[in-house]
Amino acid sequence: MIYDCAIIGGGPAGLNAALVLGRARRSVALIDNNKPRNAVTHASHGFITRDGVTPGEFRRIAYDEVLRYPSVKHLQTEAVEARNNASGLFEVLDSSGLRIQARKLILASGVKEIFPEIDGFYPLYGKSLFNCPYCDGWELQDQPLVVVSESPAVFHTAKLLFNWSKDLVVCTNGQSSLSDEQKNRLQAKGIVVMEQPVTAFVGHHGRLEHVRFADGTELPRAGGFVMPRFVPAVPFGERLGCERTENGGIRTDAWGRTSIPGLYAAGDASYFMPSQVVFAAADGSRTAMGVNVDLTEEDFAK
Repeated sequence: MIYDCAIIGGGPAGLNAALVLGRARRSVALIDNNKPRNAVTHASHGFITRDGVTPGEFRRIAYDEVLRYPSVKHLQTEAVEARNNASGLFEVLDSSGLRIQARKLILASGVKEIFPEIDGFYPLYGKSLFNCPYCDGWELQDQPLVVVSESPAVFHTAKLLFNWSKDLVVCTNGQSSLSDEQKNRLQAKGIVVMEQPVTAFVGHHGRLEHVRFADGTELPRAGGFVMPRFVPAVPFGERLGCERTENGGIRTDAWGRTSIPGLYAAGDASYFMPSQVVFAAADGSRTAMGVNVDLTEEDFAK
């Protein structure tokens, strides 16, 4: 079977794209390995009608809705290769050797986070340590917080977090990522800046208790934010020759079209930041409309 569109990725972008295309009576192969990046998160926030929903419940509701449309097929497998074939179709190879052919391909595979290597981080991640103030700042309001980042963007993050908690410590993890002027502005607000390397997060049962530094100092904190570096979750865009944006995402036009004809990107795979469920879902919807318009024009040109 040749599908109208294959979608790699079953996050909010891929699911919403499948929903729109299913309603447009397009045949869709939704390829999803069931390994969502936000699986560690206790709840998703900021999406009207779904504020506080768990990632598992969000996926359950989404798949119930998407699979009402008979032209959408859910392939619970992992895509390992994507390419153009000689006949002008896109071909996706999965981990079992299955080959899926489609006229159009949407990359909605998202990003993965590369966090600083700090002992004790992962048992606390998604419980008292997070990476997005808009997602989890409300739950940590007025608590003693730490923000750890090696990027100059930590200045912006600290200013944002000050609206949720005035008890902030900014850690640059051994990097000189803040200018003297920025440090002075933060300190004028009572925000402590610590530039020595962070060696460990200490806590129990998911709750942060102390941040430990290379000199042996321990600072009591109840929670905080660790800022990752984002990279593509899969390299298909690069392998297929897509142009990239300055921040590493796949460059697209207003309808999700990449620099490769017939290839689209949606959600985090495209814009990288901000990484929000509501942004990704909206981008998936818009990209699906772009796909449907292009399919329609091709069909009428025959």
